[in-house]
Amino acid sequence: MRHFTLKQLRYFVVAGDLSSVTQAAKRLHVSQPSISAAIQQIEETTGLQLFVRHHAQGLSLTPSGKQLLVRAKQLLRDAEGLERFAVSLGEEIGGELRLVAFPTFAPVFLPQLLRRYADRYPAVSLQCDEMNQANIVAGLGKGDYELAFTYDLQVPESVDFTPLYRFPPYAVVSVDHPLADRDSVRLAELVEYPMVILDWPLSRDYFLSIFSHQGLSPTVAHRAKSMDMIRGLVAKGFGFALFNTPLTTLDAFDGGRLKALTLSDEAPPLSMGIACLRGLRLSPAAEAMHRLACDADSLSPTLERLAHAFAQVPERLIDSSERD
Repeated sequence: MRHFTLKQLRYFVVAGDLSSVTQAAKRLHVSQPSISAAIQQIEETTGLQLFVRHHAQGLSLTPSGKQLLVRAKQLLRDAEGLERFAVSLGEEIGGELRLVAFPTFAPVFLPQLLRRYADRYPAVSLQCDEMNQANIVAGLGKGDYELAFTYDLQVPESVDFTPLYRFPPYAVVSVDHPLADRDSVRLAELVEYPMVILDWPLSRDYFLSIFSHQGLSPTVAHRAKSMDMIRGLVAKGFGFALFNTPLTTLDAFDGGRLKALTLSDEAPPLSMGIACLRGLRLSPAAEAMHRLACDADSLSPTLERLAHAFAQVPERLIDSSERD
């Protein structure tokens, strides 16, 4: 029986990511024939066609190639992790752990979680990126990340999602806004004023759907790509905004002040949780992070300290007894 090696798999993965044998050879500092031979060996061993070759235009993965690419990345991560903690015969969790998180809530709790993880598993090399929901799902599907901290926004069936907290939406206005003397507000009252919205795929649709479910349509005056920009625009009176994530401060960067208002109407909350590709065996490092994130003691203190600045206290969805 013929076999292929981890080196050949690595050559295949880089060629697949770059869609080019030439670029893969440059990245890996090897010859182009070495890359081509590795791909051919894997194809002959598996009986699969992994690429469609385009003359003078590089490569494109076949459906089988895309599936193998995801598994190959996981295998290479496992092999690297095994190498890192082999000296301790597996007693210490090591290797590399690549995470991705939704940017709106990542700064609220993730640094503390990463600190606890790093103290407990110092042999693990952590990397955490921030992306919008569409890119998070794509990154999981391509095998770029083992775990994601994100919302339950149109999570596909190919992804397993474990909810941790439920965040109800709430409104934010400037301290000079006509509604700022209120503690709560109805959606019908909000639409009388302009809106500032987070202009990301899926997030934008979610916030607008809160109004459309009530037969309402807000006037979107400004769109922004960051929460800090939205806070600044709201603080300067350009309109109200809807948030889900706890506010760490009621101050904007330029010194403006915000006021949070609960919504009197029923509005669909978002659940924040941890996601991974369905059917993919997690590395020991990823399994350890999953367990730690599901531990109520890991996130609750941070969120509870922020409750004074948050319109509603987030609801814990997993009890500590369920964390395993």
